[in-house]
Amino acid sequence: MREQILTIIEKNSRIDLHELAIILGADEATIVSEMEQMENEGIICGYHTLIDWEKTDVEKVNALIEVRVTPQRGNGFDSVAERIYKYPEVNAVYLISGGYDLLVTLEGKTLKEVSRFVSEKLSTLDPVISTATHFILKKYKDHGTILGQKEADERIQVTP
Repeated sequence: MREQILTIIEKNSRIDLHELAIILGADEATIVSEMEQMENEGIICGYHTLIDWEKTDVEKVNALIEVRVTPQRGNGFDSVAERIYKYPEVNAVYLISGGYDLLVTLEGKTLKEVSRFVSEKLSTLDPVISTATHFILKKYKDHGTILGQKEADERIQVTP
């Protein structure tokens, strides 16, 4: 049942618990108990809202930064990843395979602000060997949700 609950709430964290219980064929108290237990165990880490910022007047710049680091003795990549994720600008830090070790996602108000973070904060950390910054120009799909989806044309096509 846990996997079913997680699969559903991953796509819609605002689902009504009564509705979730009906979908899963369980009573609401069982669903509430399972969710509370998963929250206490750290399986459910938070609930988020996906926003299409391009449809607002808010200016934001998102970047993906590939980071090569020297692993720390006894901690591997964990200690440097922790130092990086503590910056408030950082949204996520991932250990990745390939030519770089970490992928950092962050958000700023301007390209200059993001560039300044990379050059003045991230690149100056001792374990950091190099970085490559990629600015997100447009999001088409995020967390499984298509953004800026065109509305379907419901008119009937007329042909001669």
